[in-house]
This record gives sequence, structure tokens and C-alpha cells, in this order.
Amino acid sequence: MTLKDLVGQLTSRRRAPFVAALVALLASLPGLFTLPPTDRDESRFAEASAQMLESGDFTNIMFQDEPRYKKPVGIYWLQAASVKALSGVERRDIWAYRLPSVLGAMLAAWACAWGALAFLQPREATIAGVLMASTMVLSTESNLATTDAALCGAITLAMAALGKLYIAARDGPPAGPWVRILLWVGLAASLLLKGPIGPMVVALTALALAAWDRNARWLLHVGWAWGAIIVAGMVLPWALAITVATDGAFWGIAVGGDLAPKLFGGQEGHGAPPGYFLLLSPVLLFPAVLLAPAGLIEGWRMRAEPGIRFALCWLVPSWIVFELVPTKLPHYVLPTFAALAWLMAAALRRPLDKLERWAGAGLTLVVASGLVAAGCVAAAMFGDTWSWAWATTATVAIAAAAVAGAVLVVRGRAGLAAGVACGLGILGHGLIVGALAPSLSGLWLSERVSDGLARANISPRQGLANGPVAVTGYAEPSLVFALGAATELGTPQNAADAIDEGRPAVVEQRQEAAFRQALAADGVGALLAGTVSGLNYSSGKPEVLRLYQPVPDHAGPAN
Repeated sequence: MTLKDLVGQLTSRRRAPFVAALVALLASLPGLFTLPPTDRDESRFAEASAQMLESGDFTNIMFQDEPRYKKPVGIYWLQAASVKALSGVERRDIWAYRLPSVLGAMLAAWACAWGALAFLQPREATIAGVLMASTMVLSTESNLATTDAALCGAITLAMAALGKLYIAARDGPPAGPWVRILLWVGLAASLLLKGPIGPMVVALTALALAAWDRNARWLLHVGWAWGAIIVAGMVLPWALAITVATDGAFWGIAVGGDLAPKLFGGQEGHGAPPGYFLLLSPVLLFPAVLLAPAGLIEGWRMRAEPGIRFALCWLVPSWIVFELVPTKLPHYVLPTFAALAWLMAAALRRPLDKLERWAGAGLTLVVASGLVAAGCVAAAMFGDTWSWAWATTATVAIAAAAVAGAVLVVRGRAGLAAGVACGLGILGHGLIVGALAPSLSGLWLSERVSDGLARANISPRQGLANGPVAVTGYAEPSLVFALGAATELGTPQNAADAIDEGRPAVVEQRQEAAFRQALAADGVGALLAGTVSGLNYSSGKPEVLRLYQPVPDHAGPAN
């Protein structure tokens, strides 16, 4: 069997979506087990899911004693189910909380290729799914226990199904009843994961198509009756339960305290002007950015083709809304990336022209240069000898992806260029998140505090010390996830009280003087059990955390 025959078999109509899903799995695995819990969102999600399992309350969403009423329950249920089936809540294995994100990325790649089959040949549809799977933003989000990879999977499934229905109404391949069911299942899942984002993308696409075509009759045949049943069955039970359990407070906080501030201002310091996503998109798309110029030009040239028109109406209106909303995070535009993947893959149906080839090569080389520089700086500032080894290996892979892809695309071998760039790009990204990032010990303060308490035999999780641990001056969610929901985040007086009660305490150096004063006032002594220093990357501030244990006779000042 020749290589061409093997590629032909792998990219058959039946296999195309599964090949794309497999690539997404491979892109997701490197950091799944090795990357420590990150701050702040990932650890908040994971801890809230852990508390669901600990409390047995699968309606309310809590982080310690505070309601977490910002997002619907979907991701918490998925994480809790994963932990229950594969790990244990007491073990705090972050990989178990990340598995739903891995599955979400796989679903996004699968749905991207599946939907593309409505208007592309199996080879190009496979490439579309692989391009989606290899993007830096999706493969990064798949390594985090947050909503975004799962949301991307749900929205991509719904949009792929909607695209099949639209293309079928324009004399394309027929779309059976299962396509309609998957549309509504994906839409309902997106509602449970992040509220209005999925319906917004679907509605904007449908409205744009109706305006462009001046015809919306095809929308009458998307299965509205079954759709209402599916959405109601999946969403209403929890929506009613949380309304009753919180006396409606969930909706007030979710809409008034989370959604509205994002619409009218830069929430939590994440504001950025319009154009932010456009400028950042080459990095988010890497290494698939190699074909981005060709895809956009293909979209304009072939805009009358139903599949291309659908992709444009999926991409452009939602992207504009994301650009106009003041609050911005890099992953917000992820639900539109499958549309870009369709356009990029569609461009491979013809030879790329000079502008497309050189623009794609140039963008790829520029992004790779930035990634190489960032890896070296990170290793120098926060790592050790092993960090330099991993940084060197990762940068070689990233540089090879860019150079090989650029050379091949300039020489007119765009399909091969995409495959080589994606393969090496996935390898380079895997080395970054799976090896380089975990080796940057100066960034992982919470993990080192937890390990330091364990080495000193004063971690309540070992059963060798009273709990909970009291912490003052440092309140990152990753530490709560590591030490448990009962972790006491408080004042220097609280830390001194913990020592007096025979419990360990963690004191950030800015609170050290007040802590010592409180100890002296209480007539209590404490022993220094360890020190952890590094950068709190969430706040951008250096931190020195001192681990204290009680003196057995509670005599003398702190040492």
C-alpha cells in the first residue's frame, strides 16, 4: 500500500470526522496530566465541581461558601461525572476535571469535518477537521477544566447540522432527521454550558443568510417541534430547580452580575478595543494560520456557493459581535473557528495564488518567531535546566512547523504544507503545555505550597495534622482546590488563631509583620516549615509564602 492509498483510506467519507477527532485527542493529551491546576477560572470550575460531589447538591454551584452563579450547570455536571467515574473527589486529580474539555475539542473537530462533507470532498473535509483540531486556542482550551472547549464542541455540532440543512435546501446532499436532532442537541448543550452564546451564533447566522438570500423558507424545516421538546427536556429541569433553590437569585447574578458587565464594560480588567481578536487571530489559529489568507480570499471568490456562504454568515456576524463587546478573552471567538477551517480547506480545491501563499507563509513565520521568543523568556525567568531543555525542544518543533509549512506552501504544495505544519505544530504545542509549562516551577505557587505542607507532614489531607489550613495574603483558587473547600482564606489574625488551635498556616510576606504581632498578642509560637517564592501570574506580583506549623507547647515567638 502506497502513502497515497493510506491517505485515501484515512480521508474516506466515513472516516474523515473520526480522523479529525483523533487528531484533537492527540493535541489534547500532552498537558492533561502534567499541567498543574491553573488560576483562576480553571481552579474555580474544578473546585465547584468537587464541592458538588462532596455535598451531593447538583443544583447549586458553590465555591467554598460563596454562590458561583455566573454560568449554567453543564460543565460542572460533566466534570463531576468524569471525576466520579474515573477518579475520586478527595484525590484532586485535575486531569479528571479536564476530560470533558478533551471530549469537547474532539467533538468540535469531528463536527467540523462532518459538516464540511456537505460541500467538500472527504480529503478537504478531513483537512478542515484537522485544521480545527490543531489550532493553538482549541488545543490549549482542551487542557483546561473550563467551559470553552466543551462549548466549542456543542456550538460546532449545532452549526454543522444547521449548515447541512441549509446546503440540503440548496440542492446539496439530503439531510436526514438525525441532522435536525443533532442541531437541537448541540444548541441545548450550549445553553447548559454558557447560556446565550450558542443561540446567538445560530441566530446571527440564520439572520445573515436570510438577509443575503432574501429567503428564509429553509428555516421552516429545521425541526422546530422536536427542537422545542429537546431543548425543554435538556434545559428546563435544571433551570426550574435552580430558580426554586435560589429563589431566582441565580438569574439576577448570572445576567446582572456577569453577562451585563461584559456587554457594557471590560469586566475584571479584560477590556480591549475592537480589532483585538483580529490582531490576535494569527496566534490563536497557529499553525492553521498558514491557510488563513487563502481561506478568506476563497470565501470572497466563492461566496455564491452555499457551503461557502454559510461559513461566511457563521464567521462574520458573530466575529463582529465579539469584537464590539468590551470584555474580551482570547477564547471568545473559538465558536467561529470551524467556519474558518471550512474556508481554509475549501481553498485547497484549487492552486493557491502568489499572494495567498506568501501571506500565509509570512504570518506563520512571524507567529512562530513570537512563540519561540516567549518560550525562551519563560524558561529564563521561571524555569531551571530542564526548562531550557524543554524550551529548546519545543521551539525547534514550532520553528520546524513554520519553516516547513512556509516552504511547502510557497512551492505550491498547500495540502502537504498544512499536514506537516499541523503535525509539527501539535508536537510543539504539546511540548509547551505538557513539559515546558509544568517545569516553570516559579509559576506554580499553589502546587508547591501543597507539596511543602505534605513534605513537612502538616497537610490535613494526609490525616497527620488538624485542618483546615489558614492562609493570609494569598487567595488563589488553585490553592483552595489543592487543599480543599474548607481552606480558610483570611487575615493575619485568622492565621495566628489557626496556629493557636494546632492547625498549619500559610502567610504571604506582606502579612508577616501583622501575623507575628497577632502571635505575640496571643502568646503563641510557630515553627517555619518551609518557604515558597515565585510569581503570582494572576496578579503579576512576586510572592513569598511561608508555611508555619504550631509549636507543640505553643511557647515562644515565631521563628
